[in-house]
Amino acid sequence: MRTDDVVPPAGPDGPPPDGAPREAPVSPGGADAAPGTTRAVAPGAEGRASRYPRPTVTLAEAEWVWRLLATEAMVESAKPETVRLAVVAGLTRATGARYGDLLRCTTDAIDLGPSTARAGEGRVVLTHGKHRTVREHVLSASVVVVLRRWMAVREVLAADLEGSVPRALLLTVHHTHDNGVTVSSGLPITKQGLVLSWRRFVHRTNARYGAVRAPLPTRFEQVRRAWVEASAPAGSGIVAGPGLGDDAGRDALLAVELLEQRDVEARGGVEA
Repeated sequence: MRTDDVVPPAGPDGPPPDGAPREAPVSPGGADAAPGTTRAVAPGAEGRASRYPRPTVTLAEAEWVWRLLATEAMVESAKPETVRLAVVAGLTRATGARYGDLLRCTTDAIDLGPSTARAGEGRVVLTHGKHRTVREHVLSASVVVVLRRWMAVREVLAADLEGSVPRALLLTVHHTHDNGVTVSSGLPITKQGLVLSWRRFVHRTNARYGAVRAPLPTRFEQVRRAWVEASAPAGSGIVAGPGLGDDAGRDALLAVELLEQRDVEARGGVEA
């Protein structure tokens, strides 16, 4: 049994009487916070405790995660898993999608706009939730840049597959084992694969920045909710993420920086 599945006693004096409800104590930093640290809670998060018991990271923390992943994804030597995780973060930031929504996304549901030197806005159509609600979302220029990078990586991953390339946007990046059978890379990834991918990133990042930043949570949902709360739905049915509101200029600047980084990498690390 995993340790985070165990519910501790409700009080310091041991278990509650028979029939009494058990309540797990809530620490200020959440279950994922390191001892002695306190995580800032996004505005309004206190009122949502009954719906989602874990604290949401601040929008500033969520944006830091997105910028870190997007920058790492544009490095020439970046691992395919890093590029894929940047795509997951970028699409979640722009659409509020959960893992299940992204797993249903196909390549033909994405419009990255014209292939020009300077990336512009794109579009993606996703089916959300158990009712499969169809929505069209705007993709900012920085997300388009990262998606174009993933499309190139995705072709390499699926090059050795027999038959047609899967239509799913998110593919596996490693040879995996399923009940003793080796499964090739380049196949549609599962939800568990995305969960493990995020946790690997978190453990790596927390070890790297643990002395200067609060630890990231091991559940991506705590980051997703920060972006969802900052989003303002558009009345036309096209939903824009937080990067397309007051931060549109900042997001466009990030897209330029990512393209410049790509060009530097292509020249072997020599800036013009």
